[in-house]
Amino acid sequence: MANNLLALTCKQLLKNVAAKHSVQTASMSANVAGSFTRKLIGKREIVGQGFSGEPTYIDRADFPFPAIRWKEPNADILALREKEKGDWSKLSLEEKKAIYRASFRQTFSEFQAPTGEWKYILGVGFIILSAGIWCFFFLKAFVYAPLPDTFKKENREAQLARMLDLRVNPIEGISSKWDYEKKEWKK
Repeated sequence: MANNLLALTCKQLLKNVAAKHSVQTASMSANVAGSFTRKLIGKREIVGQGFSGEPTYIDRADFPFPAIRWKEPNADILALREKEKGDWSKLSLEEKKAIYRASFRQTFSEFQAPTGEWKYILGVGFIILSAGIWCFFFLKAFVYAPLPDTFKKENREAQLARMLDLRVNPIEGISSKWDYEKKEWKK
């Protein structure tokens, strides 16, 4: 008798909490959703605060509670919502999936699955890189003047020989690394 009384009391308490929650949800949807918002979301039920405080739907792993349900209620969904208020063991797997899909667009594994977007980004990166390389060759061929003669190997060797003959920077520079007696670089 005491267990039955306790079970009845718990059921009554749960009904009161559910009724209070539905009143809060209804008042929140009346306060939050203005006429413009109602035009945007249609007849979809506002079920919470959402990510940004606006009645929007978005699948996010870090905030898995959208502010509105995914689908607008129709006769099938409303019948399932009434049925879900009862014992869930009486619901079939398809009905449970239909209830879930009425509230959420995708499962976690669906919206966290790789999209292959990296291939597009990599392709665009290679296109930009190749365009840059072609621009460089165009500028080198048609815009820039040819390199001066001082960049030729013979001229650079002659300049080095002249610097060694003049003993340029003999303490720490290039002349300090040349052995003038053996006519070779110091080891």
